[in-house]
Amino acid sequence: MSRPVVKALWGAAVLVLVAGCSSGGTGERPGTAPPTTVSAPPSSRSSPSAPPSAGRVSVAGTLTEGLKSPWGLAELPGGDLLVSSRDERTITRVDGRTGAKTPLGEVPGVVPGGEGGLLGLAVRDGWVYAYLTAASDNRIVRMRYGGGEGDRLGPPEPVLTGIPKGFVHNGGRIAFGPDGMLYAGTGETGRTGLAQDRASLGGKILRMTPEGGPAPGNPFPGSVVYSYGHRNVQGLAWDPAGRLWAAEFGQNTWDELNLVEPGRNYGWPEAEGRAGRSGFVDPVAQWPTSEVSPSGIAYARGAIWMAGLRGERLWRVPLSGAERSGDPEAFLTGEYGRLRTVVAAGGDRLWLVTSETDTRGTPGPGDDRILRLEVR
Repeated sequence: MSRPVVKALWGAAVLVLVAGCSSGGTGERPGTAPPTTVSAPPSSRSSPSAPPSAGRVSVAGTLTEGLKSPWGLAELPGGDLLVSSRDERTITRVDGRTGAKTPLGEVPGVVPGGEGGLLGLAVRDGWVYAYLTAASDNRIVRMRYGGGEGDRLGPPEPVLTGIPKGFVHNGGRIAFGPDGMLYAGTGETGRTGLAQDRASLGGKILRMTPEGGPAPGNPFPGSVVYSYGHRNVQGLAWDPAGRLWAAEFGQNTWDELNLVEPGRNYGWPEAEGRAGRSGFVDPVAQWPTSEVSPSGIAYARGAIWMAGLRGERLWRVPLSGAERSGDPEAFLTGEYGRLRTVVAAGGDRLWLVTSETDTRGTPGPGDDRILRLEVR
């Protein structure tokens, strides 16, 4: 597979699908579903403000390369980036203009294994937050970081502990919402019953204060659980109206893009993809599991952009309010291998992180890398 570094690359393979999902035994699964495509009727809602049904992507260049098992990506004030290494347990600062890398050190207490390790990152008020796999659980910690030249990460302080861990389905994405609260996507670790157990933190989307307590207005009093019935959530993003969107691995049939509302049940393990069953929320988009294995997502230019691991492509899902306004489109298919994380960089720009060195890819020269994208 060739994955050249290019200054500009345009491509679009329009696939007509029902709407979104992917999973695998490991969350990036080998998968058993055949590579099928399912047709869907166009959206019944139209809007003058809806984005164009067709999009485009330009790869403006490579910011940096030579990263090992990159997973989380967060932007610092001023435009530099922090990237985590799942397996090496380190955080590296990347200059947002030149791509120069500055190691910030190893995060103590991380125990990599399978899909676990040092995962998602978020930045807030002089703190770097990290979702990590420890000896006994998955947890969220925070470390002081001044952000200046020569500064180093402070010791980790627990924010939330007791998230179930496993060899697979550890979730790991964290992000601050427009309400100032910290959100986390977790997995059910292969123990499917955890997803429906509201007393467990596995198979959930969590919402908490920056200190780790239940956020005001949470649907279940005294709990950080925001939504449940999830298999393995690895993508979180908000649109301009403040709606939360999440990408989720399915098992053998459907990967999903969900519009997340507080207290709602997203069906796993009783439902995968569109079930049309009372009490469960159906996804806004779903895909055969061979075509995505969704990880990070971002909102830009009227659409959700989704990084695909097994699918090795970047998906665009145009939105009109809370609904799809067109069929999903695929870009960069096979050009850069497995795609792990996509982060909005303002306007029509995205950062995209590849994932060829995570033991499941086929790394080539320069892998892994952070790409600069321009989208429409």
